Formats: sequence, C-alpha cells, structure tokens
Amino acid sequence: MRVACLGGGPAGLYFAISMKLRDPSHEVVVIERNRPNDTFGWGVVLSDETLDNLAENDAKSAEAIREHFAYWDDIAVVYKDTRTVSTGHGFCGIGRKKLLELLQARARELGVELRFETEIDDVRRYMAEYDLVIASDGLNSKARKTFEDVFKPDIDNRKCKFVWLGTHQKFDDAFTFIFEKTEHGWVWAHAYQFDPDTATFIVECSQETWDKFGFGDMSQQESIAVCEEIFKDHLGGHSLMTNANHIRGSAWINFPRVLCERWSYENLALMGDAAASAHFSIGSGTKLALESAIAMADYLHSEPTLEAAFTKYEDARRLEVLRLQSAAKNSLAWFEDVERYLDLDPVQFNYSLLTRSQRISHENLRLRDADWLESAEGWFQKQAGVNGNSPIRRPMFAPFKLREMTLKNRVVVSPMAQYKAVDGTPTDWHLVHYGERAKGGAGLLYVEMTCVSPEGRITPGCPGLYKPEHEAAWKRIVDFVHAETEAKICAQIGHAGAKGSTQVGWEEMDAPLREGNWELLAPSVVPWSDKNAAPKEMDRADMDKVRDQFVASAEMADRAGFDMLEIHMAHGYLLSAFITPLTNRRTDEYGGSLENRMRYPLEIFHAVRAVWPQNKPISVRISANDWVDGEGVGPGEAVEIARMLQAAGVDICDVSAGQTSKRARPVYGRMFQTPFSDRIRNETGMATMAVGNIYEPDHVNSILMAGRADLVCLARPHLADPYWMLHAAAGLGDRNETWPAPYWPGRDQLYRLSERGENLTAV
Repeated sequence: MRVACLGGGPAGLYFAISMKLRDPSHEVVVIERNRPNDTFGWGVVLSDETLDNLAENDAKSAEAIREHFAYWDDIAVVYKDTRTVSTGHGFCGIGRKKLLELLQARARELGVELRFETEIDDVRRYMAEYDLVIASDGLNSKARKTFEDVFKPDIDNRKCKFVWLGTHQKFDDAFTFIFEKTEHGWVWAHAYQFDPDTATFIVECSQETWDKFGFGDMSQQESIAVCEEIFKDHLGGHSLMTNANHIRGSAWINFPRVLCERWSYENLALMGDAAASAHFSIGSGTKLALESAIAMADYLHSEPTLEAAFTKYEDARRLEVLRLQSAAKNSLAWFEDVERYLDLDPVQFNYSLLTRSQRISHENLRLRDADWLESAEGWFQKQAGVNGNSPIRRPMFAPFKLREMTLKNRVVVSPMAQYKAVDGTPTDWHLVHYGERAKGGAGLLYVEMTCVSPEGRITPGCPGLYKPEHEAAWKRIVDFVHAETEAKICAQIGHAGAKGSTQVGWEEMDAPLREGNWELLAPSVVPWSDKNAAPKEMDRADMDKVRDQFVASAEMADRAGFDMLEIHMAHGYLLSAFITPLTNRRTDEYGGSLENRMRYPLEIFHAVRAVWPQNKPISVRISANDWVDGEGVGPGEAVEIARMLQAAGVDICDVSAGQTSKRARPVYGRMFQTPFSDRIRNETGMATMAVGNIYEPDHVNSILMAGRADLVCLARPHLADPYWMLHAAAGLGDRNETWPAPYWPGRDQLYRLSERGENLTAV
C-alpha cells in the first residue's frame, strides 16, 4: 500500500511507524510543511496507560520515549498564598521536540520517507497518487477544510485566552497550577517539567482580563514581560520563553474544540487534532493521536477493505474521543468560569480543581491520596459545625442548618408524584411511602407537589392542602415521621397552571383527562400542547385568589407540622409559566422583562413568607434552563432569578431544569443539572440544592465537597430503595447513621457483609 501522511506531528509519525511495523513493504511518506526541529509547543503529557499501549505496539520507540520522560505524582495548587499538594496522580511529561525527534528517528529506521518544508497545497492530488491518505495536519487542517461539506466539523472557539511558554524554573516535584490576582483580573498558569532543565508554562486568563491588559496590542516579548511580572514570585528569577517566533503579535489564542461528524472520505481519513481536539488542561491530545494511529493501523490489516477499516476506526475511536472530549470540556469550562470559585477556601478550591473533569471522583481521590482527602473531609465537617473530636465522615453526613431547622445530613429525598390521593387527600399509601423513606436515613424528606386548590392539581390523583381533611391526613404522616425518625419533612406547594387536568403518570403523561376536565389558569393563553386545553389568562382577581390559596395552604402546612416549605416555581407549572417568556406573553406589568415576569411569583412568596413561621425555612424550586435553543430562560438568567429570590428572603434555591416546554431538548447525563446549582451557588452565594440523575454516594460527596451545592436531592434511587442512605453509609463503612431499633439485626448483617466486601443488595 502507498500511504501519505499529511502532517509530521505525533499522529502522522506514529501512524507511519505502525504501518511499517505491520508490513515493511508499505511505501509510507510523511509530508510536513515545517523543518524537522520546528515545534510550537513545549511539553506533552502522557499517562502510564498510554505508555503501556505504545510499548505493546512498538517496544523500541516506547522505551526510547520512556527514557526521556519526567515523572511526577503530585499536583500542587497555589492559590491565596496557600500551596496545597495532593499525591497519587501519576503523570509523565516529555518535550514535544524530543518526542518528535524520537519518532522521526524510529520512522527513518523503519524506512519511512520524511519530507520536510513541503507545503500541502492540493489534498486531492495526494488522494489520486496514493492508496491511503492520513490527514494528521492539526487543528487548522487543510484536508478537513478541503472536504468541509463531507466532514462537517463543529469548531467551538472557547472563551479563555492562553499562550504556551516555557521556563528553566524547576517544577519537577508536581504538576503546578498557580492563580494570581492582578489589577485587571485573575491570571493563572499550568506548569510542569518535561526535561531536567525545562518546564512548560501555559498562561491563561479570561477575555476580559486579556483585553484590560492590552495583550492584543503587544509584541511577543512585551507580552512575555508582563507574564514574568505577574508570576515573578514563582519563577525564581528565571525568564519565560517562546518557541513560536514565526508568529506575529503576542501568540495568544483561544482553544478550538474540534469534532467532526465524519472522519473519512474515499481514501482520506482524519487523525489527531484534525479529527478531534481535547483541551490541554487534561493533557489528552497526544494520547488520542497516538492511540488513534495504533487503531487505524490495526484495522487496515484486519479488515478486508479500506471502507471497512475506516468504519471500524470511526466506530471504535469515536466513543473514546467523545469520552475524553467530555472530560476535557468539563475541565476547560471549569477554567473558563474559575473566577466564580475564587472566593472558596483553598481546601475546597483545590478539591474543585482536582475533580473538575469528573474523571476523578471522591473515592477515586481517596485511592490517590487518602491523607489529603481525609483532611479535606475534616475541614468540611468543621465548616458544618461538627465538634472537632467527632469522627471524620464523608461530606454527605455533615449536618446543615436553615434558620432553626437542622438536618442531620445533606441527603434529600426529592419530591416524587405518587398519583394516589383521593379527592386531594393523602391515603395510607402516602403514610407507608413517606414513612419508609423517612426511616431510610435521609436528612430531609420532601412530599410531592401538593396543590393549593382543586383546579391547581396536575391530575385527579395529586394531593392537596385546601381542605380540613387534607391537613389532618398530612398531619398523621408528619407526626409519624417526627415520632419514629430523625428526618425533617418539607411540604412542596404549587399550582399546575396550564399543565393541570391531566392523566396520572402511568397513563398518558401530560395529556388531558379523557373526561371531567376542569378550567385551567395561566399567565397567557398558551396551552401546554396541541392536545391540552387553552388556559384562561389570569386577571387580577384570579391572581389574588390564587395568592390567597397559596397562603391558606402554607398555613395548613404549618398546622400539620411540616418543618419546611417549598414553593414550586419550576417545570412549567403556574408560577414557572410566569417566569419563562416561552409561556408568559403578557403585555402588562407581569410580562416582558425578567423583573416583570418575576413580579407575581415574588408576590406569592412574600404573601406566604408573611404567614410562615420565621423559624422555619422556605425554599423555591426553579427551572434554571428551559432547554429551548436561543429562547426562554437560560443559565445566565437563572442566576438573576436566584438573586431576586435571595433578595426577597428565600433560604435555599432548589435548582432543577426543563419541563417548561414541549420544545425542550435537554442534554442528559449523570449529574446533568448540577452545573446550574453550581453556578447559582458560586455566583450569588445563595445556598442551593442539586438535583438530576444523581444516584451514587460518590456523586453526592463530590458535589458537596466541591461546593457545587449545599444539599443533594435524589429521586429515583429512593423509589428503588427507600433505605438508600443507610445502605450507602454501610457500603462506605460509616457506622454512625441511626437505624430504627427493630431493624438492628438487619443493620448488623449488612455491616458484616460490607466488611467482607459482599454485595449489599443481597440483604
């Protein structure tokens, strides 16, 4: 096979080596526009796993690379004059120039032709001359540009500015992150050693800070001089260096995240950054390039046709690329938004940085550095007011106080509709359902959305707080919870609005009743769907009536003994429908601007707060993202909504998302709504609850320890296992959770099984 590799970076060179190893008769040429020793980075980072893959593919080049690696196990974070070090991370670095030299030498040894200082002007010409063309020509790939309509690249130029520099200052004891506050904003550096004398030193900052410094109008040397001044306390008198002298200006760029819909066309395939890029903050770009080169060489020799090999290559590598790109996106987003975290304590800031990509979880961090994590957990418990002589426990077991209500831990049983009420009255189903979950160990138990009027119900099976018998039934449940458990219990009150008069959940969700529908109220005449009835646009009399219904329900909830109240302003129900412009089309003082759209929901809150006891907290649940592209409420406006709620006196924001429009297109994943809670908490200082596909103790502990929320809500896990919290504690080896006395024999068996490492679900 005659093969041309367009681009002499790691991807092209290593693919050429891999092809010759599999069949020396291949005619392979690598074509590179630059000179052999030109390179435009400093060091690259690889993992032990990648090194093992290289050794299996070509032991000789792997050994040469390994001989030139700088190894380190620690990560150091320098922030607020505090240097925090954690260990167990296992990195190795090598100079990009040295890596290219080693790969070039190995390629020549195997008979690969290397053509330097050769411009790639016509990709089609190479496709005609060679059996196979690999486009490994980098982020600005000409090959990808030539067939843009085929590859359909999605190129996202990210927000931060960065410049890739080097220094002779030693950072050989740790991969080091340095954060410096300047007169123009925060600037930070990613520094790591890659040979005995030289370290990579990447300087990064926000666009706003970059503009204020005027870096865009500086020469490279002027720009470097400013960076040297910013980081002078960390450079030990050493200068910063650039090896991008061919570039005019200051050489700062925005990172382009590249992902192509297709990676191959006819006899051309994309590889490395030409196909997909991963942000430098997780050091996986070179890893992806080298491992893709191995995979492509394998498939070209295992599959019967070029087309079959390309298909196998894309199918096999895309999943790994997407996985790493997802982690890289999380990491780069953390750095883009780092200024929201710069008020955190250094302990929590360090934890947030270490777990930013979600590749390192709470317990994984314990495997890496148990001592540091235990010290961080001790700090968290101390912040929660736990006596210093108490045993150090995971964050999920820390108490939390809102007004005069103290929760024994940070786990919340989310509200989950049961559709089992009769004419609004909770039944024995609710007593058993909520009683079991209260016994299950969570600090706070929510009841499902409880409606303030018959017309405010979602379905005929939804409970209410508008009749004396409702109050009595709820009091029976609340009294049981208080008498038999340590859990606190919260009533969530709401009005369904245009989403009311629908079938119960296991019938046709959100569809109108087959008969007996009632009149609907909403801010505007906007039906929930084509199937649902058009609601009446509320006038002032309607608004006053509903406000008074909320007040009456709150008074009933207090008499029933609830510890906390939540007002439902999310998921497209009445108050949510006022907040989102997708359903609020009003032209009066209750529509238009966010201030106007929040006016009625805040009226409801103030009226309820006036009758709800001052020692008891009130939460508000919001939808922080309508998930309708370019329309509706987005995360930025959600921060402003939270600010208004905070100013009004709301104690904690229950941050959910979506369910406000049939046009919504949510992006699902584990903990997928937690970023909204994170942003609100760390930009406003308001306490938050995180919800949404949170199902493991590790999720809970990571969210809390990183400061992404103050409480963590789990719904479906508590449907599947009412004793989720007690089982989680047993699995983590925590013996401090209170079990109901009649269940102690089961507890003890669970502890024994846990100690032996057996499956706890067998109990």
